[in-house]
Amino acid sequence: MTTNTPETTENRRARRVFLRLANGNVELWANIIVLVWVVAFVLWQGVGFAITIGTVFAIWAILAVSLNLVIGFTGLLSVGHIGFFGIGAYSVAILTSTTDYSLLRTEGIPTYELPFFAALPVGIALAGVTALVVGVVFNRFRDDVFVLVSFGFAIISFNLFLNARAVTRGAFGIHDIARPVLGTRALDGELEFLAMALACLALVSVAAWFIVTSSFGRVLTAIREDEQAASVFGYQVTHYKLAIWVVSAMMAAVAGGLFASWTSFIDPNSFILLESILLVSIVILGGLATIWGSLLGAMTFVLLEEGMRFIPFLPDVYVGQARQVVLGVMLVLLMLFRPQGLLGRYRL
Repeated sequence: MTTNTPETTENRRARRVFLRLANGNVELWANIIVLVWVVAFVLWQGVGFAITIGTVFAIWAILAVSLNLVIGFTGLLSVGHIGFFGIGAYSVAILTSTTDYSLLRTEGIPTYELPFFAALPVGIALAGVTALVVGVVFNRFRDDVFVLVSFGFAIISFNLFLNARAVTRGAFGIHDIARPVLGTRALDGELEFLAMALACLALVSVAAWFIVTSSFGRVLTAIREDEQAASVFGYQVTHYKLAIWVVSAMMAAVAGGLFASWTSFIDPNSFILLESILLVSIVILGGLATIWGSLLGAMTFVLLEEGMRFIPFLPDVYVGQARQVVLGVMLVLLMLFRPQGLLGRYRL
């Protein structure tokens, strides 16, 4: 016993040092693991599948970056972001629809025949106006009540998409949504669309970076930490919260427009509350108040979502449910052992 005691103590000390070092390098390990995962997936499934992965990632990443501005940097836990995503998607789908499309359907919709790059700004503006109107009301609430009212917004949005059949075709959805045309060149190839989606992601990420590193962003962080203290120092807290809420909604509409054009079909089931909760999960997974964390969280989610399709013993009908179970388990483990997420600076 006397000879084993020093060794045991030494082992414990070494284990503590190892755990401390490992915990300090979680961010590094998270980046390495995801990057290796991406490379392995590309080599395994080929370039074509990688292009699909990249496009899905770009759309989810735009959503995650936009929502992190609200949740991570400002401290407003919203589960209604999917509504703005839907507004962007339906705006592009309706505004780019043609007369030929309407004639082929029993329930037509108004046709405007706008090109994608004209319809998308309209969708962004419409999402911004909606966010402004909704945000004026939401600014009256905080904390748990804010979550509940954003929940209500998601439900109202879904029901609007479902029941405004004169413009959305309700449960039938809108088919054959046009791909973007740049000059005389239609971006109907998957690689071309990926390049455009990544360009949009880059623009959104750069815009978000400028916001969070500016004096405006520092006020948002102050609001997150102590809203009353920020008010005491003379900041118009409600104006700051409303501004970032509108900007975030407009970014989400960009993702919605891309989503509609890429899939060429949307219906209300694409914008249910569960999708909004998955989006919140991505933000928490990547980490609050970090743009790179949003990108990493989105990539992890997409790899998980697509990778589970290839598990041999898992029937296709259960892939969606299994994905949600695995994501839920990951979130529980994160809350237990790393509540700030993989790269986050703050806890939820």
